[in-house]
Formats: sequence, structure tokens, C-alpha cells
Amino acid sequence: MTLVDWVIVVLRVALPAMIFPALVIPLTWVERRGAAFIQDRFGPNRVGPFGLFQAVADAVKMFTKEAVMPASADKLLFLLAPAIAAFAALSTFAIVPYGATLKIDGREIPLIGADVSIGILYSFAIVSLSVYAIVLAGWASNNKFSLMGGIRSSAQIISYELAMTTAAAGVVLVASSFKLNDIIAAQQRPMPILAFVPQWNIFIQPLGFIIFLVSAFAETNRLPFDLPEAEPELVAGYHTEYSAMRFGAFQMAEYVNVVVACAITVTLYLGGWSLPGFHPESILGVALSILIFATKTAFLVWVFVWVRWTLPRFRYDQLMRLGWKVLLPLALVNLFWAAALEMVRAAR
Repeated sequence: MTLVDWVIVVLRVALPAMIFPALVIPLTWVERRGAAFIQDRFGPNRVGPFGLFQAVADAVKMFTKEAVMPASADKLLFLLAPAIAAFAALSTFAIVPYGATLKIDGREIPLIGADVSIGILYSFAIVSLSVYAIVLAGWASNNKFSLMGGIRSSAQIISYELAMTTAAAGVVLVASSFKLNDIIAAQQRPMPILAFVPQWNIFIQPLGFIIFLVSAFAETNRLPFDLPEAEPELVAGYHTEYSAMRFGAFQMAEYVNVVVACAITVTLYLGGWSLPGFHPESILGVALSILIFATKTAFLVWVFVWVRWTLPRFRYDQLMRLGWKVLLPLALVNLFWAAALEMVRAAR
């Protein structure tokens, strides 16, 4: 690889990595204003126009606040937990195509950090690391409420990962590839019956889409599945003893995980950056593909906010029952449905 190739790779990887932490500030504002809109309140409206600077003020407070560590905590693991949470959140987006391939002077530049052949497996592997951050945070704090939150999280994430990966297996079966670029390309073909309808997986596997999205709520510890940090019985759960930017790292990881989960859902089920009849050939077309991808992802992020401030929290037994007795069997049904579709297609 030449120096130019290395610079291109660094930019493809570094730019999303720099943008995602910066997204936390506007996302916290969107969350608060969205909650206020749903609950018929004003929300942040004092610090800056429309309260836009409230999130900035909170970030400054986290940077300047005293970082307290319990005297009985395991210091190494206590500090390592938020670092693992931030690393897992920022690393997952590396395999998500966020735009069409850019062609400049005969050189093709795929807008993806790493177009690996096991892209979707990589994403699930990195997402699984987030459970270590929460479990370590709960155990290292030497606080029984934090420990209970960490144990809850481990059981919750393991349970819903089964349903999520089984639902995604249907997508892999239809695309015959683990590469996310191939999955997007497979969704650009017209449907055999209705040629004007895109072959997005949300149309041919709607059950898989619902299962994957619900599992994403559980994987990101968002309401109605935020049992690891349930305030009524666990105070703040696994991060009870964290303050300042150590707590900020967990908060950043949560919001980044939400955006990444939405980006992966868009890639697997909503055609990624593509639209029916849209074939980006120029630089303007590639820029438009990035905008399309960002718009789809932003819509799903709003769905996350909408659900958080609409549905009540599940009880823990309801959470586990839903994952094992409802979502996992339905995910298997969706997998059989995808296999049947492929058999019919192969027979033609």
C-alpha cells in the first residue's frame, strides 16, 4: 500500500471515531427535548437558545467534577471498566458501510472502516465485550447494588444476543455473505413479484426486523429493558459509584451504542445507504448516499428516544421470559422462513 492508501484508510477509520463521541452532546439534547415533547413539558430552555448549550454545560461539569473512587474498590478493574465500555462502543462502527464507494481518478474508496469478510460476526463479537464493562464495573465497585446491576446485565445481554444473532442469520442466509457491503447489495435487487418494491429485508423478513430491533433495545440497556440501572431497586445500578468522566464514559458508550445499533439495523434491514433506483456515480451521489444513511439512522435513533419515554420498565422475570420464550422461538421461525425463501428462489 502506498502512503496515499494509508492516509485514506486512516481517514475512513478516524473520522467516524472522532464524530461519534461528538454526537453524544446533541443526542443528550434530543433525548431531553424529545422527552419533554412526549410528556408535554418544556425541557431544556434556559442555557442557550432552546437549551442547546445545556448538554455542553453538562459535559463541562463532568470534566471538572471530582472523580471519587470507593476505598474498598478494586482500583485497576474500577478504572478499566469504563475504558472497555468506550472501546467496545467506538469499535463496532468500523465495519458499517456509511456510504457508496467513492471513485476518484480510477481509485475506488469504500466508505467503510474495514470491509472484512466476517463483518457481521465482528460486530456481534465487539458488542459482546460491552457486558464485561458492566460486570467489571459492578464487581469492582464493591457495592451490592452495583454487583446486582452487573449480574442482571450479563444475563440480559446473553439472553437477547441469542435472539438477535438468530434473526441476523436470516439476513446472512438471504445475502449468502457475512460482509455488510454484500448484504446491502443483496437488498438493491427488485422483488420477483413487485418490481417497484425494494428487496429490503424489512419487507421480506418483517418478523426478523422486529426481533432484531427489540433485542437492540435490550443490548443497549435502554427502556423498557434498562434493568441493570433500575433506579427504584438498584439506585443507579452498575455505575452507582462512578462520577465525573468515568461516569461520562459509560454515558457516552450508551449513546454511541444506540447509534451503532441503529446503523447496523439500517444496514441489515433498511437497505443501508441505498434507495430504489438510486445509483450513485458521482461525488454528489456518494454524498447523497451518506445523507440517506444518516437520515435512516437518525429516524431509528428517534424511535429509541420515543420508546424510552413511552413504555414502562419491564420486571426482570418479564424481561427474561420475553427473551427466551417469545423472541428466540420467533427468531427460529424467521430463520426457517428465510431458508424457505431461498429454496424457492433456487428452484426457479
